Amino acid sequence: MAGNKTFTMVKPEAVENGSAGAILAKIQSGGFRIVALKKTKLSAERAGVFYEVHKERPFYGELVDYMSSGPIYAAILEKDNAVADFRALIGATDPSEAADGTIRKEFAESKAKNAVHGSDSDENAQIEGDFFFTADERF
Repeated sequence: MAGNKTFTMVKPEAVENGSAGAILAKIQSGGFRIVALKKTKLSAERAGVFYEVHKERPFYGELVDYMSSGPIYAAILEKDNAVADFRALIGATDPSEAADGTIRKEFAESKAKNAVHGSDSDENAQIEGDFFFTADERF
């Protein structure tokens, strides 16, 4: 059964270039309710913990450096079939392969700087949301 929550981050380059507001507006117009939202900056240590699943991959160090390079917006989103619907809204990891109208097609700079993170499963959405937000920060 599909869950009704997912997690996202607006990544550092999208915050830096001023796209965060437009991205959040597109998420809301896509039918998602923002349950929790914060602007924060990950330390390299915290980014390393968040992306620990990729620790053995060759891009891990670059990913940690990138995700700790500037502020991000972290958010928990709510909608029926949230994970699958959000992944459809954000589009393919590589913006050159993303469908027209998707967040990554409109806002991503490259496959590495792809504007947003989206959970890939209900289980990871829970884990990722819990990484950033306490129960008291969800409304």
